[in-house]
Amino acid sequence: METKRVVRVVEREWVVWRRLWRGSVFSYVFAPLLFLGAMGIGLGDLVNKHHGSVDGLDYLEFITPGLMAASAVMQAAGESLWPVMGGVKWMGTYHAAVSTPVESGDVYLGQLSWTGVRTVMSATVFLAIAAMLGGVPSFWGVFAIPATVLGALAVAGPLSAWAIERESDAAFAVVMRIVVFPLFLFSGTFFPISRLPDWLEPFALLSPLYHAVELCRDATTGTVDSWAAVLGHVVVLLLFIAWGVWRGQRTFKRTLTL
Repeated sequence: METKRVVRVVEREWVVWRRLWRGSVFSYVFAPLLFLGAMGIGLGDLVNKHHGSVDGLDYLEFITPGLMAASAVMQAAGESLWPVMGGVKWMGTYHAAVSTPVESGDVYLGQLSWTGVRTVMSATVFLAIAAMLGGVPSFWGVFAIPATVLGALAVAGPLSAWAIERESDAAFAVVMRIVVFPLFLFSGTFFPISRLPDWLEPFALLSPLYHAVELCRDATTGTVDSWAAVLGHVVVLLLFIAWGVWRGQRTFKRTLTL
């Protein structure tokens, strides 16, 4: 693996995105903001009137970091399934890449890096608009962007490593429905996981999205109850990423070069 070759893969994705970016504006920018408006402002007004706060926060302030992280994870999951299948099966761009000095590991890391770049772009826009709406009370909220990237990569790394070895995309929709979407609902995005049944709470702790949401919430509110907990969230996300990279280097090599 060489950094220059990884950058070339990212550059190729950037060139393609510059031609097609208009098609992704709704799902990457408008859809999360619609959720923020409906849940944070609409439903949030009812929540605030009846309960006053959620975990000591106005509901808009509570849900903003959750939606920021959850939207990025949903998008990263989608980017790690069908585009990977397209690269290896439908368009063959991955095979074309490895016929040059670019190696299979470069392709995997380039794909993962591009997911990180897109997450930075969409998270920055979301954070700026959420701040104008009053959902980000602290200037420390800018650190929610790297936290969101960690969450996205923690999901994208393992998923793309798995996706490249599939023969078809038949299982992808199932993964989105029974794995990724439940993460979106039960990882602390809309309510604290302490409200879950006792038997379900440990499963939420295993979710990378939960740890990303907690990091984002600490950043956007500017309050950290425990630095040890922050370190724990970061370590968990890095472990997911490291496992994804370890696995992805092998599956991409098996599929593209053997």
